[in-house]
Amino acid sequence: MYTLPKLAYSYDALEPHIDVTTMEIHHKKHHQGYVTNLNKAIESLDKNLIDQSKTLENIFEKISKFPDSVRNNAGGHYNHSLFWTLMKPNGGGNPKGKLAEAINKDFGSFEEFKKQFSDASMKRFGSGWAWLVVQDGKLVIGSTANQDNPLMRLRGKGLKGKPVLALDVWEHAYYLKNQNRRADYVTSFWNVVNWDAAENLFNS
Repeated sequence: MYTLPKLAYSYDALEPHIDVTTMEIHHKKHHQGYVTNLNKAIESLDKNLIDQSKTLENIFEKISKFPDSVRNNAGGHYNHSLFWTLMKPNGGGNPKGKLAEAINKDFGSFEEFKKQFSDASMKRFGSGWAWLVVQDGKLVIGSTANQDNPLMRLRGKGLKGKPVLALDVWEHAYYLKNQNRRADYVTSFWNVVNWDAAENLFNS
């Protein structure tokens, strides 16, 4: 049975960039909903199939074998669990180390990377996520719809790779503070990014 992970910081710790009410509802209601519904969906599956897919990453590798209820809720649980770790109080600034070197190499500069990532966040129509991933040894920016992620083996093209940075662009992530102004939310995100966590993902 999957469980809701605890945050490494309080709900008000990302103020004024991400408001306390949004953080509390986003974590306790939205993320908890994905966990609850994932557990319910798994109860109805063939035991052999789920026993062979012990982790979310294993499920994503075989996602075509699972119903949409697992795809949506497993994605929601994984994406949010990752998202919380990629933010921290007094975050932001510039990345360092090997990740910074790779960003400069693959995008030309940190500012160009920020522009492209922000553009991907803004251009995702409807609900979804913006991602920075490692793909064939190179950093790539893209987005996914709904609760899909780059680890899912889905038919068709789509974004594939190892996640390094993720931004939730569902309206529930920002509408209480920013209403329909997604651009303001994306700007706020740069003030709370946990580059240490992103660096660890890049180096793993």
